Parts: sequence; C-alpha cells; structure tokens
Amino acid sequence: MTEGIVPPGHLLAVGEMLWGILLIAVTMAIHAFGMLMTLAASRGLWRRWPPRSSVFAGVRVLILASWIIVLVHLVEIIVWASFLLWRDAMPGAADAFYFTLLQYVTVGSDLTLPERWRLLGGMIAMAGLLTFAWSTTVLLALAQRFEDAQLRSDRPAAGASDSGPKTGDARDG
Repeated sequence: MTEGIVPPGHLLAVGEMLWGILLIAVTMAIHAFGMLMTLAASRGLWRRWPPRSSVFAGVRVLILASWIIVLVHLVEIIVWASFLLWRDAMPGAADAFYFTLLQYVTVGSDLTLPERWRLLGGMIAMAGLLTFAWSTTVLLALAQRFEDAQLRSDRPAAGASDSGPKTGDARDG
C-alpha cells in the first residue's frame, strides 16, 4: 500500500538527518548569540532612553530590538540556504533563499528539494519554530519591561495624597 510513496532506504537517510541536526545546532548557536545581543543592545538603549521617560522612547527600543531579531533570523536563513547551494540542492542563490525562507516560517514553498535532501525541508521548519519561540520570549520580556515602566510612571509619587479609599490593603485593618 505504501509502495512508491517512500523510496527504499529513504526513511533511514542518516546522513541527511545528521546534516539537519548539525544545521539546527548552528542555527540555535547563532540565535543564542543574537538574542544576547538583542538584550544587551536593549539594555544599553534603555539607559539612554528610559522607557518611563515617554511612550515613544520605549517603543523605539522595542522596534530596534525587533529589527535585530529579524536580522538574526535572516542570518540563520542564509546559513541554511548556503548549505542547500553547497550541496547542489537548489539551482541558485535566489531559489535557495526563497525556499529556505518559506520553510523557515512554515508557510511551505512551491519549490522542492531533490529526493536526497527532502527531509531538510521539515528540519528547516523545526529550526524556524524553535527560534521564533525563543525570539517571542525575548520580545515579550522586553515588552513587559516597557509596560512595567509605563505603569510605574503612571503611579502617583510617593507621599502624594490619594483622595480615594484604599481597598484590599492589608494595613486597612
């Protein structure tokens, strides 16, 4: 019944899987460095433009952090595309980048890899899923810091009088 769907021996394409695992490891290493760069750059920018000074200062840092994250993802895509070119899995750089980008974001591509390398399509998607999850946590942490700073700046200053009753305060006795 499955005859003709999967060529003999292809399920155990160990070499292809090992290349994929290696490329995922390289992708994760690049991403680790990139996310640390993003956090360090954001910290430096927040010293220069404190998020509580204005909404626009904080948003500016979030936008710059997003740009760094996008650049990191593009570098990772270039690594995969370069591998596909090196192994003659794609006819040209534009096709390799296009295919890798669409696989990386899990959209899928109208291009296909040669049978020898077709498992890499799924492994590119795995790398994209892992790194997008990581990027999301970094961006959410930065957004949380920005929102916390904005909420702190909206609070009345210490010692300022508050005309309304305090509810839920343990000191209310």
